[in-house]
Amino acid sequence: MPDSIPQLLDARVSKFREKAFLFSAADGRQWTYKQFGAAIEALAGYFHSIGIKKGDVVSLLLPNSPEYVIAYFACWRIGAVAGPINSRLKSREIEWAVNNSESRLLVCTLDFKEKLAGRSIPEILVLDAENFPAPCSTAPRVEIDSADEAIIIYTSGTTGTPKGCLLTHGNLIANARQITDWLGFGPADRLLTVMPLFHMNAVTVTTMTALYCGGSTVVAPRFSASRFWKDISDFGITSFGSVATMLQMLISRSESGEFSQPRTDSVRFAMCGSAPVPKEILRRFEETFGILVIEGYGLSESTCRATFNPPDHRRRPGSCGLPIGNEIRIVDDNDGELPNGVRGEIVLRGPNIFKGYFKNAEATAKAFRGGWFHTGDIGYRDSDGFLYIVDRKSDMIIRGGENIYPREIEELLYRHPAIESAAVIGVPDNLYGEEVAAFVVLREPDSVAESELIEYCRAHVADYKCPKTVRFVPDIPKGPTGKLLKRELAALWKQNEIDKE
Repeated sequence: MPDSIPQLLDARVSKFREKAFLFSAADGRQWTYKQFGAAIEALAGYFHSIGIKKGDVVSLLLPNSPEYVIAYFACWRIGAVAGPINSRLKSREIEWAVNNSESRLLVCTLDFKEKLAGRSIPEILVLDAENFPAPCSTAPRVEIDSADEAIIIYTSGTTGTPKGCLLTHGNLIANARQITDWLGFGPADRLLTVMPLFHMNAVTVTTMTALYCGGSTVVAPRFSASRFWKDISDFGITSFGSVATMLQMLISRSESGEFSQPRTDSVRFAMCGSAPVPKEILRRFEETFGILVIEGYGLSESTCRATFNPPDHRRRPGSCGLPIGNEIRIVDDNDGELPNGVRGEIVLRGPNIFKGYFKNAEATAKAFRGGWFHTGDIGYRDSDGFLYIVDRKSDMIIRGGENIYPREIEELLYRHPAIESAAVIGVPDNLYGEEVAAFVVLREPDSVAESELIEYCRAHVADYKCPKTVRFVPDIPKGPTGKLLKRELAALWKQNEIDKE
């Protein structure tokens, strides 16, 4: 296995020189492996000419585009550390991420440069299809090994202050290899990159993996339910990354009759992760489109995927599958390993597990106690080793000493025919410490009452698990990878309580 991403790239360019590797869904542009390598050399040469060297951080603030992919590899070509930044952040948050990572250069579009006017930002390079550096010099080859850092990516902050997660060249190559081997990808595969490239899902699952297997990737600017199936058909996509939110939107469009049955014959399966997929959504998607959904589990700290379901009859709906090349344990609060069927914290160990948190020795030591990375997620394994995610440890509701896992209630609510989407959180209660509150988006306004939904829950789960209140909302706030932003729901709840007073 190559020691570095430049070594992997060189090997693939040598083997597949004239084969198309990178496509732009927005305008049809394409790059062969040879042309992709040349574009990387041009941008890497520019980085070198302005003094960027091995170990320097280069922040990337771009919309999904081929230029974004090229920028990643140009960083890696000279040993720089790519620092993707969530393009949905406010200017203050972007400034914080750039400076916290000690970035030397921000690569962005003109729109973002204007948005950041007046902010304390290092040197800026405007990069897009019209503004791409011409070859000016060749960056010298630097020695890069598997332990050298390749990416600093900030955790979403849903459980606290964002932390810079450091991933190495070895981490990225290992996870691309694991995914390729597990899912059987090869040169004939063409993967659709529709997830945002500022998250590891898109970087690893549909970009690095496409390179590793000698296939190709098609970059879409963003997910669009109205355009999605056209891209699948036009480019002969064989697989794509997704989240439950995307699958749900495609189902809704189909059920509303907005488009006819799409051509899906090229698609082998859909990959889904980031947040657990409600069984009902998975069932409806597969029945509607005839495409198998392969659910997996992972975090930025595991590069991306730590588990995947097998892409065949062994797949178990509701499970996120089996380890694909790393070790997994379920442990109690004292880090004692728990038997199959018992819920506990998921801990990981393997070549895809990150190096540590940037300049945060305390958080790194806490995460890696006992030599295993502690995910903060609650799950269990069945007798065959399949992993099931119950919830995030921090999302667990404790009501009168009873542990309540929001996902169980969310799954129940999703099965109600009037409900489009749902999220459950714990809210303060004077008597029990916490109570269960549900936020619900209805398919049709006023189609069901709060009391009816509470009674519906009582008919299916123990009373202590049932929502005490149901709030009807126009949408459930989600992050760019589809994770429910439960802190925003908690803030909304608090504001509503203040307004009532």
